[in-house]
Amino acid sequence: MFKAKSITNDIYYVGVNDRQKLMFENQIPLPFGVSYNSYVIVDEKVALIDTVEIPFAEIYIDKLLNVLQGRSVDYLVINHMEPDHSGSIRAIRRLFPDIKIIGNNRTFKMLSGYYGIEDGLLEVTDNDKLSLGKHQLQFFLTPMIHWPETMMTYDATDKVIFTGDAFGAFGALDGGVVDTDLMITKYLEEFDRYFANIAGKYGSPVQKALEKMHTVEIKSICPTHGPVWRDQIPKIMEITNRLSRNEGSRGVVIVYASMYGNTEQMAEAIAEGLSEAGEKNIVIYDVAKTDASFILTDIYRFDRLVIGSPTYNNGLFPEMASFLLKIENRDIKQRKFSYFGSSTWSNASMKILATFAERMKWEVIGTAVEEKQSLKEIAYDACIALGKELANA
Repeated sequence: MFKAKSITNDIYYVGVNDRQKLMFENQIPLPFGVSYNSYVIVDEKVALIDTVEIPFAEIYIDKLLNVLQGRSVDYLVINHMEPDHSGSIRAIRRLFPDIKIIGNNRTFKMLSGYYGIEDGLLEVTDNDKLSLGKHQLQFFLTPMIHWPETMMTYDATDKVIFTGDAFGAFGALDGGVVDTDLMITKYLEEFDRYFANIAGKYGSPVQKALEKMHTVEIKSICPTHGPVWRDQIPKIMEITNRLSRNEGSRGVVIVYASMYGNTEQMAEAIAEGLSEAGEKNIVIYDVAKTDASFILTDIYRFDRLVIGSPTYNNGLFPEMASFLLKIENRDIKQRKFSYFGSSTWSNASMKILATFAERMKWEVIGTAVEEKQSLKEIAYDACIALGKELANA
């Protein structure tokens, strides 16, 4: 019953949408859902590229059988072993018992560990090729985007590259599959958020993968999440190159925590100073109200960051402490940094934020501002001045 969509004359999209899941990897909100993308190349030999998460196996197989029209699948290429893409492997193996599973050495160790499959394997190394007939496949090993086994599969005939999680985006696909058939603004926003939260930590491996991709002509990029990129290829390549180099565009992110509004007033004053000095790209977040995935996206986008927190139980406000761990986990580099805080009797938050800046090896701009109890004129003026320094940094 379910119909697959054509990417080219011989390549079909057989992925599925998940609009029910609330949190990706049980931690990142999915306000627009997510897609699990799989593709099939129909030639003298048939190659299936990745699978989908197991709850969607029935719909997935129905789409696949609709394309095959009674034919079997000769090869299953595994670009990424994460369960949202490998979950249906056993179902596919039962349906096509003679299928050859293509992956690299690291792929097969995970394949055994997750699904107990150890036979019917065809191992590939970097730049290995496979003929399907008219279509010629080439395999690029791209480890640590974002698992050690990840690779990409290039179809030299139609100039299509299947990239696994690289170039992915959050968001279920609304009717179309290719970017030309979608209202693309939402997916570009979710592309940034996906990169910041999934691949951002692995900037150096991403750069190596981009170098390999530049050796071939690419007309379509087929990731395992989000749209098939065609018209937007130059834009997403530019974004990926910039973000993977930790090159933030001009702008300031202010992230604060506040229990009774005093630290919030300090954040507002810093923003006023920034604006007075001519800075327009200013984003302010209350860490207790906005999910970290959205804040991290803007920290990747912009070149300056300001963090403020009250002291809480002789430490940071708990949500702020958790957020700093998320920043450190992603190893974001090359940011200019300032900080501020408030307390009633202990200035522990200021000491912790200073130590955080040292660990991140960020350049600290201006003089940190501290206030005890409510915001007073001296601290207010110091916040304005700090904002102006940041604007000129």
